Amino acid sequence: MKKVLVTGATGSLGEAIVKEFSEQGYFVYIHYNSNKTKAEEILKDIDNCGEILTFDSKSSQDIKDKLVDIEIDVLVNNAGITRDNLFFWMSDEEWEDVIETNVNGMFRVTKAILPKLIKRKDCSIVNISSISGIVGNAGQTNYSASKGAIIAFTKSLALEVARYRITVNCVAPGLVESEMTKDLNKEIKKSIPLKRYAQPKEIAHAVFFSATNSYMTAEVINISGGLAR
Repeated sequence: MKKVLVTGATGSLGEAIVKEFSEQGYFVYIHYNSNKTKAEEILKDIDNCGEILTFDSKSSQDIKDKLVDIEIDVLVNNAGITRDNLFFWMSDEEWEDVIETNVNGMFRVTKAILPKLIKRKDCSIVNISSISGIVGNAGQTNYSASKGAIIAFTKSLALEVARYRITVNCVAPGLVESEMTKDLNKEIKKSIPLKRYAQPKEIAHAVFFSATNSYMTAEVINISGGLAR
């Protein structure tokens, strides 16, 4: 049975990714940061065909300790946060928190697991970016910068590990149906050519495709309903 690690698995998108891989026959390592209850619910939903993991994304040592016995075929770097504010009022903490979690956390997890992927070969990494990393977004200079960095990271790492038959791709979602988007201004939805938000499962399909297409690497899949063009 193939295995996948999904970081940040307790959000709406993370949960959908976990279920997508589980439905495709994968054993899923479900990473959470603080919501243990939700992680346990997700594990039950996939008939316990997985395992719950928690580690501090700010600690390289904690990540190494928790992943030391983990063998996987696919890594999905999904963990991320937003701390929105207009740049003029953005604090150092708001900037640093987003970069630390979204970029440095991804770096640490990938760094810890990559030697095992190289040894195993025929593996894949999928990083979750955003259309904010492609076109930018007012009030999200920190988030957009982090998601743009993820795209650059993806393209560079893909070139380095291709010799080991490891693919590295990126999925850049637009607005996804969730608790965070339900209260957004209705005019935002009207600006999307498809006139709706994505369902988490639609993004999860793209993640699974990116993880399993063995001849696609260094690519960014923009799945935004035509919002980013």
